[in-house]
Amino acid sequence: MKATLMRLLLLATVLVVSQANAGWDPDRVAKARAAVAEFRKADPKLDVFFTKAWGYVVFPDVGKGGMGIGGAYGKGILFERGRPVGQASLTQLTIGFQFGGQVYREIIFFRDRKALEDFKSGNFELGAQASAVAATLGASADVGFDNGIAVFTLAKGGLMYEASVGGQKFSFTPLR
Repeated sequence: MKATLMRLLLLATVLVVSQANAGWDPDRVAKARAAVAEFRKADPKLDVFFTKAWGYVVFPDVGKGGMGIGGAYGKGILFERGRPVGQASLTQLTIGFQFGGQVYREIIFFRDRKALEDFKSGNFELGAQASAVAATLGASADVGFDNGIAVFTLAKGGLMYEASVGGQKFSFTPLR
């Protein structure tokens, strides 16, 4: 019990420090565009999503780690019709068997204006039942939008063993 409490305290500290140090990064849009290029290179069929989607949010670097209790955090850029319109953050808490750490990219496509506005409202979450598709050559061929969204990830590094349950919570701040 004491070890679990210490893990929770450590995770909360890491998430708070990450958010406190997450000020404006002038290269964030460039990093997001570079991540888009990596996704397109990994699976050229993703171009259909870039063409059809009303918007998309790109998280170039999501750090994830866990040992019994885990978490993830990343900062990204929201694009509407190809133009950057704001910053976003991703926070995740998971519980279950998990050990290790990894860094990955994530992109969420919004099929229509309503799905995009739901994200911008600040109350957007992906529950445990939401599934992300690993962007590899041809992986997007049989994937469509589910409830107005499609989620893809691209591994960057690390090793994570997990059989856990959790969800992702997002926040949005318009560019000024």
